[in-house]
Amino acid sequence: MEKADRTAAYRPRVGIDLGGTKIAGIVIGDDGKTIAEARCNTPKGDYQQTISAISALATELTAQSYRGASVGIGIPGSISPATGRVQNANSTWLNGRPFKEDIEAALERSVRIANDANCFALSEAADGAAAGCKSMFGVILGTGCGGGLVIDGRIVDGPRGIGGEWGHNPLPWPDADEYPGPLCWCGRHGCLEMWVSGPGLTDDHRRSFSEELPAEVIASKAHDGHPEAAQTLARHASRLARGLAGIINVFDPERIVIGGGLSNMAHLYEDLPDLIAPHIFSDNKRVLVVPPAHGPESGARGAAWLWEPISGQDSAADT
Repeated sequence: MEKADRTAAYRPRVGIDLGGTKIAGIVIGDDGKTIAEARCNTPKGDYQQTISAISALATELTAQSYRGASVGIGIPGSISPATGRVQNANSTWLNGRPFKEDIEAALERSVRIANDANCFALSEAADGAAAGCKSMFGVILGTGCGGGLVIDGRIVDGPRGIGGEWGHNPLPWPDADEYPGPLCWCGRHGCLEMWVSGPGLTDDHRRSFSEELPAEVIASKAHDGHPEAAQTLARHASRLARGLAGIINVFDPERIVIGGGLSNMAHLYEDLPDLIAPHIFSDNKRVLVVPPAHGPESGARGAAWLWEPISGQDSAADT
């Protein structure tokens, strides 16, 4: 764990980002500066070990003078307001579990929990690539496809806890060869997650060219002039653009910030505005699509900001 001057901030906040392969933790102060960081591997498929790993990480981060710090956690799903249990997590071993109750018992303190994409969006809205915007949509393109909407500094979640879950809507305006689409883990065909996530990009390339390559390798090969990889990236960008156009036509966010592993693909920021424009139901076709200011730290930072008053109000409910 790396530490900075503890006097740099007077009200530290711990943020934990529960990912599919790693759990990242951070401590930030009122000024947004990082005080400490820590991480560990995710005990994939093991719920009890996941609770233990998060508890140990949070305890490490709140040690000594951080004992009074608040704790926020971002998870790859959400807490159902109806049952208090996890729903819609692509880390499926979390689903149906009383995660908030169990982690609070392990830590012996109250915590705030939100969807990881909502945390990412909150981080970028608070002091990142969408700072100063009235509204923004944060996109996570990694092992899954998540999204979060922040308006006036507050996460827009809703009574079902599914605000921003665009990844499990169908691909808009599909071509004939895109319907019904690949089967999603949620049980439906053609979800955006199956098209625009990292695994979705890999699967599309395999179906088209019988070649199994990670998304970052496909992007690298396309950059080097390989035509098949370039075709795969073009199909991916088209599908991503159509999905984002649907978000714009419903919510009309001021700015779109892309995070996750695929946010490193520079061509997205060059190509998406022109690909989105024909689908926007307005005479103003200009779209701002930008990379995150805080990179891979943004999820954990947003979890920490769940306790931060923004615009005079708490940024998320204590759920």
